[in-house]
Amino acid sequence: ERKALEKISKGHTVSESIIKNLLKRKLIEVEEHKTIVIKVVKKPEVELKDVITDLTPELIISGGWREKEFLKYDVKIPSKEIFVGKIHPYERIIRECRKIFLEMGFTEIKGHYVQSSFWNFDALFQPQDHPAREMQDTFYLDKFVDIPMDLAEKVKRTHEDGWITGSTGWGGRWDINKARQLVLRTHTTAITIHYLAENPDPPVKAFCIDRVYRRETIDPTHLPEFDQLEGVVLDKDVGFKDLLGLLREFFHKMGFENVRFRPGYFPYTEPSVEPEVYV
Repeated sequence: ERKALEKISKGHTVSESIIKNLLKRKLIEVEEHKTIVIKVVKKPEVELKDVITDLTPELIISGGWREKEFLKYDVKIPSKEIFVGKIHPYERIIRECRKIFLEMGFTEIKGHYVQSSFWNFDALFQPQDHPAREMQDTFYLDKFVDIPMDLAEKVKRTHEDGWITGSTGWGGRWDINKARQLVLRTHTTAITIHYLAENPDPPVKAFCIDRVYRRETIDPTHLPEFDQLEGVVLDKDVGFKDLLGLLREFFHKMGFENVRFRPGYFPYTEPSVEPEVYV
């Protein structure tokens, strides 16, 4: 290094690797010097002209373009690469999930963003005094609609005393007016239960992936509107193990090799699990 520094001080050259090492140790500094050589060529036949690069409305209106030359373009020169619009990563994941469920033999179902409280809550046997039905959690509309009375009577009896389900029900009095009020759906299960009511005969395999709305406080992981994906299987001799196998297969198709389940508590489902994947 001492010899290299001596050579540099005398104006001699040294290897690039040594220069990098000396720069790293801040023993030398780099200064760039540029020399520009201009050669003037005098030719009487050379005539300077204004060249048009962009044809503006003003040039067209004034006719000034007639006395000027246009810039020539070489069409053989490679053009600048243009990055066209791409699918948003969020939408790309939604499409991937949809493709997987269709491959697994599910039928995609859709429904309206606005649903009656009957389909959004009551038909799912969520009690009418449940905290999730409060104004601070749900977007209610000041409108009421008719609901199917034959189903409403069965839901009413199940809520109040269990009807023929073997449950004791929630007790109290079920209010049909609460069930008739419109809401912005809080989950896609409102679509699923409506589909099951119209298709009660097994086998049924359906899924819904769509927008839902809740009164969430906006933060890095929450918005008042988001997408939810859910599926339902109605068939004979299917149980909890089939659900776990279905979920495992879904995550495998998403690209996750290691999937495990651990017990979890959720107010609306029992038994409940949370799947975990290894990344």
